[in-house]
Amino acid sequence: MIIEIDGYWGSVYLSGKKCSKQRMREMYRQTKDGVTDIQDFPDMFCRLHRFDRIPGSDEMSIDFVLDTDTDRVYTPFE
Repeated sequence: MIIEIDGYWGSVYLSGKKCSKQRMREMYRQTKDGVTDIQDFPDMFCRLHRFDRIPGSDEMSIDFVLDTDTDRVYTPFE
């Protein structure tokens, strides 16, 4: 599963175990509650949920987008 974390500071791509949209929302909230600086969000998400950073490309198929500016968790093209 590939997710994009989108924030005012840019985008980060992560790879990890597949999960439901509801579970992804829970993981997002848990991580958001644990960070004081939003720029630490991707690293904290990786540590808490065993995801890995990966380089982004136009060919990758993104399963979920986590928007740290609006707190939305959605699938692309929704």
